[in-house]
Amino acid sequence: MRAAYLEELGPPDNIRIGELPAPVPGPNDVLVDVIAVTVNNVDTFVRSGAWRTPVEFPFVVGRDLVGTVTVAGPGAPGFKAGDPVWSNSLGHGGRQGAAAEQAVVPADRLYHLPDGVRPEDAVAVAHPAATAYLALFTHGRLRMGETVVVIGAGGNVGAATVVLAVAAGARVVATASADDADYCRGLGADEVLDYRDPELAGRLRQACPGGADLYVDTAGVNDLEGAVDLLAHRGRLVLMAGLRTRKVLPVGPLYLKDCTVVGFAISQAGTGELAEAAVTINRLLADGRLRPRVSEFLPLSAMAGAHRRVEAGETHGRRLILRTDLRETVDLTDP
Repeated sequence: MRAAYLEELGPPDNIRIGELPAPVPGPNDVLVDVIAVTVNNVDTFVRSGAWRTPVEFPFVVGRDLVGTVTVAGPGAPGFKAGDPVWSNSLGHGGRQGAAAEQAVVPADRLYHLPDGVRPEDAVAVAHPAATAYLALFTHGRLRMGETVVVIGAGGNVGAATVVLAVAAGARVVATASADDADYCRGLGADEVLDYRDPELAGRLRQACPGGADLYVDTAGVNDLEGAVDLLAHRGRLVLMAGLRTRKVLPVGPLYLKDCTVVGFAISQAGTGELAEAAVTINRLLADGRLRPRVSEFLPLSAMAGAHRRVEAGETHGRRLILRTDLRETVDLTDP
């Protein structure tokens, strides 16, 4: 089978495109014919070695896929040949990745694709939306009627966070670039503030007169001083980006307000947590509220270039979708 894989960790140019033996599923696995995959920041961390995780070479890169079931093992009830499916937790913890014509997926990491949802849309939002779900509900304990501040709402994870928070009945105050303001309002954000505004801290306090119940930083700014100052009594601060940031936590104000700060990485989420997130993701995919802003379609052979673009920060609000049925680089931008 054709695959994008590594023989050793390192820069994007280490990614090879070539033939590998087809994977063999175990009794609790499902063999999937892959339609499309994508690239996330965490994929670049694993490929480069910035985040150490067990890797067996040749190592197929990528965590997210959408495809159809070919064979389901006896320990994979609920799946049968021909089922459209998706997954968002391969390529980590000793699991081979998704970027190949076929992939083996443990049954507890595989989800049915709802009727009428385009495979490319599902693979585009799988990782950002699951990250948003974990931030808001698993770690942020968001409840209806609360005020949540979303930092970086114009990005892929930020936009998904706005959509999920609005769907849960929260009031959303978002920060984004001025160019992204209308987009964020269209997602349902109640207020959108320009993150470049020198008066941003004061404007956030005006937008959250009772403080923020939940503060979610999807951009990796990690302004702990500003966040803690903005939090309401027993507010929660969730961090999930900014691998190399080093900040000082204002401990005194944090504990005097009974606030909490938590960080998480989606790759360490349990299968139960991911399955819970998948229920909400499928519901919002099916009703059209969860969708990518812009998708750009590329062949599997463009994987190294896709990694370079993600690392360079060139994919803000854009998802790179690599399709196994393409053999040449083509411009198939889907607005």
